[in-house]
Amino acid sequence: MQDQPKNPPLETSLLSYAESAEKAFLASGRRNREADLESAIRFFLEFVRAFESFDFHSPCVSVFGSARFTEGHRYYQLAREVGAALAKAGFAVMTGGGAGIMEAANRGAKEAGGLSLGCNIQLPHEQVPNEYLDKFILFQHFFARKVMLVKYSTAFVVMPGGFGTLDEAFEIATLMQTNKLERFPLITVGKDFWGKFADFIRDTMLREGTISAEDVQFIHPVDTAEDVIRVIREAGLLPDPASVARSADKRARALP
Repeated sequence: MQDQPKNPPLETSLLSYAESAEKAFLASGRRNREADLESAIRFFLEFVRAFESFDFHSPCVSVFGSARFTEGHRYYQLAREVGAALAKAGFAVMTGGGAGIMEAANRGAKEAGGLSLGCNIQLPHEQVPNEYLDKFILFQHFFARKVMLVKYSTAFVVMPGGFGTLDEAFEIATLMQTNKLERFPLITVGKDFWGKFADFIRDTMLREGTISAEDVQFIHPVDTAEDVIRVIREAGLLPDPASVARSADKRARALP
């Protein structure tokens, strides 16, 4: 059994007073200016806490995917392999911090001796921090969580998933398309899962002119953990071996 992440108790969190804050903000329609100002302050505090919590020096890759795959599923095992491969290549691995694919990628990274990070969110179901995290942040707002999942990463791995995974992948693609984000590799893992969706992008969206050919050049479909590392290597983004060794040494000296 892995040690639980060393985070402050939830009751001491800056966010403890903001239960269901996002739903209250989005679902209540027009509100008075004082209520909106209060929400803005909560957004600010959430970002401040997140920036202060994630103080690390390793290059990072974010891994996205469904919370619903169990340990025996082939996609769980594949995500675990991806997490391990990324850690061995010198990357910190960041996920949404929950179960399924997220747990598997964090687990693989931790088992390989890498830094395992999570951006968790309070939900009615599914989203409990997994036990393979070195550090995690608990968010109330999806948009703040997505900023953190994008901010630190130089590549993005999209494993099989549902609406949330699609939302994260398309937001990253949009940021790249509009030059708000460098065109880092956006790697979709599992051609059998993503194949029909890739056909829709090519045969419908591209054909109808809603996107251009250059908009899909940063999307890389692969099937294995080795292919993930190959794409990152070909993009010139693999960490320098000397910096990987220094990061590993710092983590080892930081252990109790």
